[in-house]
Amino acid sequence: MDKFWNDLAEVFASDRYLEEFLTGTWESLYSTVIATVVAFLLGLALAVLLVAGERDGVRPLPGPLMKVVNIVINILRSVPFLILMLFVTPLSLILLGTQIGTVASIPPLVVAAAPFVARLVETSLREVDPGVIEAAQAMGCTPFQIIRKVILPECLPSLISCFTTAFITILGYGAMAGAIGGGGLGKIAINYGYHRYNLAVCLVATVLIVILVQIAQTIGSAIAARVDHQGKARKVRYRVRLNDPAHREEAE
Repeated sequence: MDKFWNDLAEVFASDRYLEEFLTGTWESLYSTVIATVVAFLLGLALAVLLVAGERDGVRPLPGPLMKVVNIVINILRSVPFLILMLFVTPLSLILLGTQIGTVASIPPLVVAAAPFVARLVETSLREVDPGVIEAAQAMGCTPFQIIRKVILPECLPSLISCFTTAFITILGYGAMAGAIGGGGLGKIAINYGYHRYNLAVCLVATVLIVILVQIAQTIGSAIAARVDHQGKARKVRYRVRLNDPAHREEAE
């Protein structure tokens, strides 16, 4: 126990550890942000394809194609991240010229997270009121217009929550990537903590990750709540305008 307290005191007193943790925190942040943005865009595209392309969707697609997309997503979701990263690291070598480091961990993070995001976003898109979609179709809107101006705006708060969940998940994946050559706080916990039997370093790295998660969740929840409140306010104003005879005559 004395060793733990001595190591912990050294962690807080050493400029070398301070620099390592600052660098590791920055590496974890920027790799997570980049991977989350790319994975979310890919997952959003896949989710729109799954929802719009089903039999009762706004743009039905061939059944065999939809089955293949679902199978691929389910397979990628089923593979544990560390194993998937081992298979995908050659992609990092092709795209980035290296298989080791923070940047090299971004392609595996994207491949691992995109199917997960696709299922999250798919659930959000399916929560849109079918009556709203039918009304848009009755007005002659194209499938692209329905997706862009009806479905996505209707579930925007939920999409923000999905983005937050994806960010937190990828942050955890990035920490695990440190075990097989990734960078960031995970690398520090493995190289300076686990391999050197320094529990204090592992603890500090874990606390920093927990703090990042709490900050991300707080910001994401606040933005989602604000967007949801604004959306509800717009709907109320729109209904008031429809119930106002003057505005109704103007609309007609």
